[in-house]
Amino acid sequence: MTDSYDVVICGAGPAGIAAADAARTAAGTGARVAIVDANARPGGQVWRHDVRFDGARAGPTGEARQRSRGVFGAAVTWYLQTQVVAAAGDELLIEGPTGATRLRYRKLILATGARELLLPFPGWTLPGVCGAGGLESLVKQGWPIAGQRVVVAGSGPLLLAAAALLVRHGAQVLGVHEQASTRHLWSFVSGLARWPMTGLQALGLRTRLARVPYRCGEFVRAAIGDEHLRAVDIETPAGVRRIACDYLAIGYGLVPNVELAELLGCRLVADHGPHARVAVDEHQCTSLPNVFAAGEVCGIGGARLAGVEGRIAGLAAIGALRAAAALGTRRRRARRFAQHVSHHFRLDARIHALAMPDTVICRCEDVPLAALADFGPPGAWDGRAAKLATRCGMGACQGRICGAALVELGLDRPTAAAAPLFPTRLDSLTEPPTAATM
Repeated sequence: MTDSYDVVICGAGPAGIAAADAARTAAGTGARVAIVDANARPGGQVWRHDVRFDGARAGPTGEARQRSRGVFGAAVTWYLQTQVVAAAGDELLIEGPTGATRLRYRKLILATGARELLLPFPGWTLPGVCGAGGLESLVKQGWPIAGQRVVVAGSGPLLLAAAALLVRHGAQVLGVHEQASTRHLWSFVSGLARWPMTGLQALGLRTRLARVPYRCGEFVRAAIGDEHLRAVDIETPAGVRRIACDYLAIGYGLVPNVELAELLGCRLVADHGPHARVAVDEHQCTSLPNVFAAGEVCGIGGARLAGVEGRIAGLAAIGALRAAAALGTRRRRARRFAQHVSHHFRLDARIHALAMPDTVICRCEDVPLAALADFGPPGAWDGRAAKLATRCGMGACQGRICGAALVELGLDRPTAAAAPLFPTRLDSLTEPPTAATM
């Protein structure tokens, strides 16, 4: 049985919540709105529930509660802990705790967010080496980090946010190692005068980390350990320095989650780097007239931009085009900040050359770089043949980690998305779906 909605929103992060808040107007006039999200609570990565500091209350908490006020309790159906596994025409096949369901929509808003960009280097698969955002998520869900020695490394302002959260939870953060040069950092900071509120937020984070060293022009060359991480080698302007630690939180930015958009047939572009994003117009409409997109899936820009784009998409989806157009100035201002960040934190070419022949590239299938070398040089690499011969990209993450890394390294082109988008139960694909629970 298929359940029908006027608006379906995929993703309950800043963009999805803002879109739902705008679509609430439609819900008040009798329109049916549904939100699908893989997490147990709304908020996405930015407003993820923190079991220690947000309390144990049900529903959105902390900042997420403020941002989604009025959405909970409105005429909105929530599908949490639920993945979109397939899509065709104007229907989505979703899988949640109770099984599979088909959702039919008149308008669809994609707010699928982004994932961390993880680049391979010797030792990056050791237990204790985590994505900066991934370690944040673990800690918020109760992972014991108090007293543990943590090195934070990579690139971008999100490193400060990760370090501040780890310190709040009692970790001993040994240092934040930013690969961008001191010159680029100071140029970035001086430009924040155009966005004073963002500048104050950055200053607040740095103040909370006053005792944590922050070093520019440094990056991780290798992780050292046996059954667990023991130390990291840091490339510095003065040479390589080894730091003993228990955890490494590393991140080189974000990659838009465009798989669902691609499966639907939305036009993708790669105009700000090697990674694709969803192309949208001034109303956040994709190349498909009934599908809108907002937030990181349209290009990495942070929570503020995601919120503005989400509201535009929500208003446009219900036909409030004049109200959506009125937000154009705010969106352009937020997008300029995103461009300011990407310009000053672009990656050092040496980071792309860290992987050795025996460095594992595909973690799911344990495929080293050497096993991929026979399938052609960069620019002419036969990704399909490599996948068939080595199973690179065929594991649980379906190439989301290794695929993005290979694209970043200039070896491969993005692989076309195919259903199912996530590992799913066989009966979800073969059995008649159950009716959606209202």
